[in-house]
Amino acid sequence: MPDKKKAVKPLSKHRSNRAWIERHINDPYVQAATKHGYRSRAAYKLLEIDEKDRLLRPGATVIDLGAAPGSWTQVVVERLGQRGGALAGRVVALDLLPMDPIPGVQFIQGDFRDDSVMEALAASLEGQKADLILSDMAPNLSGIGAADAARSAHLWELALEFALEHLKADGRFLTKAFQGSGYSQFVQELKRHFARVLVRKPAASRQESAETYLLAFSPKAAAGIVHRET
Repeated sequence: MPDKKKAVKPLSKHRSNRAWIERHINDPYVQAATKHGYRSRAAYKLLEIDEKDRLLRPGATVIDLGAAPGSWTQVVVERLGQRGGALAGRVVALDLLPMDPIPGVQFIQGDFRDDSVMEALAASLEGQKADLILSDMAPNLSGIGAADAARSAHLWELALEFALEHLKADGRFLTKAFQGSGYSQFVQELKRHFARVLVRKPAASRQESAETYLLAFSPKAAAGIVHRET
């Protein structure tokens, strides 16, 4: 009589959650964020990019899209610094989720895909242009690859449209994007509209993740350069 083989049980949800919690607790960026007072480990993604590319300067006007819980906004405020006891610059943060206040920051809660929210964000600039637009937005994932890719690409496009309309001629646009369907086309679109485009993969962005960041410099239209389709 042949030996009976024991069935291999799939990893339980409990064990999976426990593994995630253990990895999270032992993550050096989580530990550093807790020590420094940042609201999430994502702060170190922006810190590394800023160290390399010098995005944040005192006096700048910065828009932070997909800001909650606020770690990128904290970095922005920290890097802009103080002038005369007030924030040396202007920061507007937006997210669908609520965000605890950060001194000196105007927060707008709403869905960036809604026209009324987009209009409120534009109005917050009071007719001025932004020096830097950050987008760490990502959709709620359904687990259906094609649908998730489409939702992500839609957010990238909306952020790009806003940046092209509201950035200064020497402004910069930093957006999260995921390698996969639609990614290469979006990179090409950025290159059509900006003088220079760089890809950044900060160390705090987990290597197994398809997450990357695209940094675009100087919108051509704002500089009077008209792009014509060929």
